[in-house]
Amino acid sequence: MGYFQSAYNIYTIILLISSYSIPAAISKVIAQKLSLREYRNAHRIFVCAMWYAMVVGGAAGLVLFFGAGILLDGPAVTVLRVFAPTIFLYGILGVLRGYFQAHRSMAQTSVSQILEQILNAAVSIGAALFLIMSVLGDADYYVISADGAVSFGGEVIEEQADVLVDENGLPVSDETGATVYILTAEQEEWNTKHATYGAIGSAIGTGAGVLTALLFMWAVYGMNRQIIQRRMQRDRTEQVDSYGTILRMITSVVMPFILSTAIYNVNTSLNQTIYTKLYMFLKDMSEKDAFTNYGIFAGKAVVIRNIPVALSSAMSAAILPTISTAWARQDQEDAIGKVYKAVKVTMMVCIPAAVGIGVLAKPVMQLLFPQKESLELASMLLRTIAISVVFYALSTLTNSVLQGIGKVNVPVKNAALALIPQTLVLVLLILFTDLGLYALVFTDLIYSGLMCVLNQRALRRFMGYRQELLRSFIVPAVASAVMGLVAWGVYQGVYYLASSNVIALVCAVIAGAVAYFVLEIVLRGVTETELRSIPKGYLLVKIAKKCRIM
Repeated sequence: MGYFQSAYNIYTIILLISSYSIPAAISKVIAQKLSLREYRNAHRIFVCAMWYAMVVGGAAGLVLFFGAGILLDGPAVTVLRVFAPTIFLYGILGVLRGYFQAHRSMAQTSVSQILEQILNAAVSIGAALFLIMSVLGDADYYVISADGAVSFGGEVIEEQADVLVDENGLPVSDETGATVYILTAEQEEWNTKHATYGAIGSAIGTGAGVLTALLFMWAVYGMNRQIIQRRMQRDRTEQVDSYGTILRMITSVVMPFILSTAIYNVNTSLNQTIYTKLYMFLKDMSEKDAFTNYGIFAGKAVVIRNIPVALSSAMSAAILPTISTAWARQDQEDAIGKVYKAVKVTMMVCIPAAVGIGVLAKPVMQLLFPQKESLELASMLLRTIAISVVFYALSTLTNSVLQGIGKVNVPVKNAALALIPQTLVLVLLILFTDLGLYALVFTDLIYSGLMCVLNQRALRRFMGYRQELLRSFIVPAVASAVMGLVAWGVYQGVYYLASSNVIALVCAVIAGAVAYFVLEIVLRGVTETELRSIPKGYLLVKIAKKCRIM
């Protein structure tokens, strides 16, 4: 996880700079053209954006492959090189997603993301397992005979060998089921190779997921091509934009998006570099321990924390073209109404998610990452970092709103301003305290909290938008607090009776969800109209009325 996450952080930064912002930027530009019924110009933007993505994505992929040794050290370099082709594929995928998002259709993007993650998970696990087993197959291993002699290749050797263990400290067996032994000097080298190959397998899974999503999106575009052609033929727009004009327009829109997104996310890679380098060179920590510790934080706690934050990213992608269209029509009231609804729905999910993750941190960690040696530490890290779910969700959403109203440079400035104090705090905490990984946690909270405050001030200044507090924040927080108590009590009770983490966790989540749903309605945190406006909301209204709580 340490090797994979270190390489993934660098890959993410290069992806952000080259391709990641393309869907949002393209959807914004094309949505404006579609609102004016300029279908030919909209399609010309799509074609130009595709060429832009292939050239920039290809160049970024080459930089990542040949510059991996400059960007990282040790085994993570090889892992980073495996990510290189994915940069090129993601740029093309981003243009296709942005094109359909501009048409206010998120179904294609949603399905492609589901397919991407399914293939990512399946191939990551499969490739990692296959490559790790290949390491064992290629290793010079030693088998102990019944009389206690250690043999290699059928010949008895005098040298003492130790039991070969995996990263969890468990004995490794060969294909015959015999316990595998290895010379003590080779154990560390084997472990490093084992970890490297596992990380490479996970990187292959990321690329396989993106490739699958790209093939799906391209097939969807092919099925809609005739409809697109007919609309272009009916278009009577006299002014047809040249490709040079379009390229300049795309560049002018994409660059602020890139800067905003890159600076907003660069703190992850920066914090990783600061943590590993300072602990290795100033506190005499080994490279293996530094990367292992960072893997526990970024590969476990942060990964789980980011699951509910993904809702905010999806909401941001969906709201951007609608905000851009309303703002282009100078309909400020409509734009503000859309922002209010997006914030309310996001908080209605992310606040209870943060509380739930905090209360059930250890059961959740035990289910997803059950390694005993790091379970307690990973659980405490997740519990401490849980509140940042709300901060990151809100700042991600407000970033998108500011971009949608044309203030694309504001999130860049806010991210840069927040980056300075968080970096200073991290360095000081590492140098003068023994907080270890908790220094990363506190730094993360400072950064995400500052982004929330700065973005809210910007929205108030440029939109005249003031966030309603009672129904958007206070009621969900109160309902979530009660929900947390219910979930914790149910988990403890069921676990005492069944002695099963899975059964107790499922029961706790269901009980917590029911408690939160009831309290949100009873405390009037959500109205019937608002509930009906969310996916499957009519079903929730029906249940609420049947239970006589609405």
